[in-house]
Amino acid sequence: MASPKPRCSSFATTSRTHTQPSGVTVDDSYLTETKSSQNRKFSQRQKTLSCQFSIGGHLSPWPTYTSGQTILHNRKPCSYDYRKRAGSWQQQPLGTTKPRYLEQLENYLRKELLLLDLSTDSAQELRLQPYREIFEFFIEDFKTYKPLLSSIKNAYEVMLAHQREKIRALEPLKAKLVTVNEDCNEKILAMRAEERYEISMLKKEKMNLLKLIDKKNEEKISLQSEVSKLRKNLAEEYLHYLSERDARKILIADLNELRYQREDMSLAQSPGIWGEDPVKLTLALKMTRQDLTRTQMELNTMKANFGDVVPRRDFEMQEKTNKDLQEQLDSLRGDYEEVCKEHEILLQLHMTTLKERDQFYSELQEIQRTSTPRPDWTKCEDVVAGGPDRWQMLAEGKNSDQLVDVLLEEIGEGLLREKDFFPGLGYGEAIPSFLRFDGIVENKKPTKKDVVNLLKDAWKERLVEEQKEKFPDFFFNFLENRFGPGDAMAWAYTIFENIKLFRSNEVMSQFYALLMGKRSESVYIKQKETVVQLLKEMTNADSQNEGLITMENLSTVLKSTFPFKREERIQQLMEAGGWHSNSSNADLLNYHSLFIEDEEGQSMPFVQKLWEQYMDEKDEYLQELKQELGLELHDKVTLPKVREALMNIDPGLDKQTLNSYLSQAFQLPMTEVPEEGEEKEEGIVEQLQIALEQLQMIDLRRMGPREQEPAS
Repeated sequence: MASPKPRCSSFATTSRTHTQPSGVTVDDSYLTETKSSQNRKFSQRQKTLSCQFSIGGHLSPWPTYTSGQTILHNRKPCSYDYRKRAGSWQQQPLGTTKPRYLEQLENYLRKELLLLDLSTDSAQELRLQPYREIFEFFIEDFKTYKPLLSSIKNAYEVMLAHQREKIRALEPLKAKLVTVNEDCNEKILAMRAEERYEISMLKKEKMNLLKLIDKKNEEKISLQSEVSKLRKNLAEEYLHYLSERDARKILIADLNELRYQREDMSLAQSPGIWGEDPVKLTLALKMTRQDLTRTQMELNTMKANFGDVVPRRDFEMQEKTNKDLQEQLDSLRGDYEEVCKEHEILLQLHMTTLKERDQFYSELQEIQRTSTPRPDWTKCEDVVAGGPDRWQMLAEGKNSDQLVDVLLEEIGEGLLREKDFFPGLGYGEAIPSFLRFDGIVENKKPTKKDVVNLLKDAWKERLVEEQKEKFPDFFFNFLENRFGPGDAMAWAYTIFENIKLFRSNEVMSQFYALLMGKRSESVYIKQKETVVQLLKEMTNADSQNEGLITMENLSTVLKSTFPFKREERIQQLMEAGGWHSNSSNADLLNYHSLFIEDEEGQSMPFVQKLWEQYMDEKDEYLQELKQELGLELHDKVTLPKVREALMNIDPGLDKQTLNSYLSQAFQLPMTEVPEEGEEKEEGIVEQLQIALEQLQMIDLRRMGPREQEPAS
């Protein structure tokens, strides 16, 4: 390609926007000085390089893949031979040297970049200037493409200027957003502080009111005791005043009698004082003495007749006292009879207890004579990996049977890690489909945590995709997709040996039961749904959205979620959640901690207790069914009898659930389960033990209240 004739030209100074990358404007004087110095350097170098970069009006067609180490021939740029050779560059071989024009441009760019001060805030803006200058060289030297290159350069410059203006316009919005965010955070903090203060004030007011109520109750009790004391004093004073009144009346009668006698004596001693007739007075005295004699006789008669009689008031009081004493006597007589009966029962119980004690003592002696000594589990501390600390952690809260399982797992884990290969089990029908292989497979030796995470991933994929294939086939397909067809069988054997060994791990034991067909997927899915529902209900009860609820709220959530659980099992769940007998219903509980799992998939005691109660309730349900049927395990049972027994022990069963239970018990498709009243005379027969084992595999739970219990 022919290039324009060499000439020296000055580069046009391009406009720059003095903006840092973060949008902060730098000092204009500093940028102006920097621009002018850069432009002066650029003009001087352009005059020197512009004449050197164009060689004879032609540009070297140097390919990009040739070596840049080839030495240029010493040719004069204006010689005819050089032009001739330049015209025949297209016939040169691929080992052509790099054009001097390109080398000088690269050197110029490298020097300019080294001269820049990249530590300043406008380093990125200044870094573009050498590239602009190089692009100007091309625009000036390529006259043919100058309009196109200039338009490209101008388009980029316009876009850069537009982006700078846009950044400059958005900077205030960014600052405003930060300010608004800070204001909102301050308001939220202030509102929370105000709420906490208000809550504390309400609590203080509540405590003051409770103290005031206690004080009023004490005052009430004190006043009641004072009133009873005053009533007693009033009764005593009333009796005292009655006695005083009677004594006063007797005293007045005696005084009147004495006065009358005194008058009689005065009349007898001085009869002439009054000027009365002595005969008349004698007659009056005689009549008075007769009246006195008659009155004295009547008084003596009354004393003789009523000497032993008490006053009516005293009689009524004594009668009331007698009645109260009679009632107390009857009550004490009844209590005495009950105590006598209880004493006889306790004597019988005591005799029975003595007999049982003697029997148990003899059995204990026999057991001590024949049994082996209790193992010393501390000997395992030095054998188990991790030493005494890990053994104490493993043995905490476990009985001897569970400790044997733990020890077997530890020993089995060591033996499992020593194995490098597993022998294939063959292709027999009794072999699970995902283990059918002939030969040896590699032991991948994953950790316990890796196995648990892999099983959890398999469960997630199973729940999301809702595949209709059998679970063992799904599991093998999952391993093929995860590890490839070549390693799928090795991973299948490795995981199977691990989950068969670690039965104490919840995730592994449940997965093993599913793979071996001992439990249905619906059990695991329903258990997960129950846990999610419980967490949702507790979140709804958390009105403050602080992750805390009271024990009273926990009890309410459990009773609403499990309306058919007995009260003692609700109590067990609350104790597993952290409630104790000395705890208050107002104590707060972090309910999210109840559903946490450790790295090996082990749940918290609350979820474990929930699973244990589910299994116990299922066993109780099946035991009730067996008792309702009244058959032994080896006896045959028909479908109508099982239907009737299920309806008797659980009247709340709906038709679809009942048919699903019958379908599982007798291994029939749902469509082939006969309706009630449509069964054949001989019916569908199954052994009771097999039917109960089939029901044990599925999600079996009570759908309504028991007959003896009202619906809550």
